Amino acid sequence: MSEQSPNQTGVLLINLGTPDSTAVSDVRRYLGEFLMDKHVLDVPWPLRKLIVSGFILPFRPKESAHAYSKIWSEEGSPLLVRSQALATRLADHLAMPVALSMRYGNPNIADGLEALHAQGVQQVCIVPLYGQYAASTVATSVEAAQQAMPEGMDDTVLPVFYDTRAHTQAWAETIRAHLPERWDHLLFSYHGLPERHLTKADPTGEHCLQHPNCCDNPSVAHATCYRHQVMMTSKAIAASLALKEDQFSVSFQSRLGRLPWLTPYTDQVLEEMPEQGIKDVVVCCPAFIVDNLETLEEMGMQGRETFLAAGGNSFTLVPCLNDSEVWVSGLADLCREHVLKEHPSDAA
Repeated sequence: MSEQSPNQTGVLLINLGTPDSTAVSDVRRYLGEFLMDKHVLDVPWPLRKLIVSGFILPFRPKESAHAYSKIWSEEGSPLLVRSQALATRLADHLAMPVALSMRYGNPNIADGLEALHAQGVQQVCIVPLYGQYAASTVATSVEAAQQAMPEGMDDTVLPVFYDTRAHTQAWAETIRAHLPERWDHLLFSYHGLPERHLTKADPTGEHCLQHPNCCDNPSVAHATCYRHQVMMTSKAIAASLALKEDQFSVSFQSRLGRLPWLTPYTDQVLEEMPEQGIKDVVVCCPAFIVDNLETLEEMGMQGRETFLAAGGNSFTLVPCLNDSEVWVSGLADLCREHVLKEHPSDAA
């Protein structure tokens, strides 16, 4: 970087979001903002409003608030605390301003951008904290950031990084460090998506979920195909760990509603594993960079209970990358390389 670039270039990290507290009212407000996003519940606004206000918000906030209370710490939301730690460490590695924002809830994207603007940032590198592309994560984050961009600031977007050495190495090292002495199988559990999100994102209109082994057959659709990128993520990490094909598998968690979602479903897979002779399972969740409700409660508590109740012996949950040294260093390299590629004049 040039001597001037720390004052001109900054990074905006965007994670999904979290309620302000475990109070039902705060959870309801957060869920309302999240579910009313057209990229999340992709139906016309009147129908979306009816579903969210009439069928979800009257009931789900209380249940979700209880789940959040199980993982909430004295410092607050684990997602917020650990995302902020990542932002702080990344700023140290890059020697440039880094602001954390949440797509839903606080700190919001507009505040993050204003914080960077106040530090003299003119070029913003937008970094959605998701390894794989999905409209309901990456696209909505980038769109919201660009709409809130202060006058006089330009942006560039860090591409999804599922296939980068930095991401693969960070996950492989994290998993390796948490493998117990005895284990039978490594399960990669990813956040699920409705199948129609994949077909809508397919620019060809005839590839994703339309053919057997569609994820393995080359296509331009793979650039925006969440399922393909999930499979490639898993294979790359497994290869780095020198795993055989029968030592790992992929499943999807966190489905909502009755529409077809990506399969197989994680809860069903965990329930069936003991009957298949898998008694000691290790689970990781590479759809997430920072630990959150889906990893800590849904997987670490509910998933564990499901597996053990079905006859499993041990359940090991690998933590997300969070602010680990290997990931902070890797993410810093990705940001630095991208900024220099987009703005060569910032090179030393």
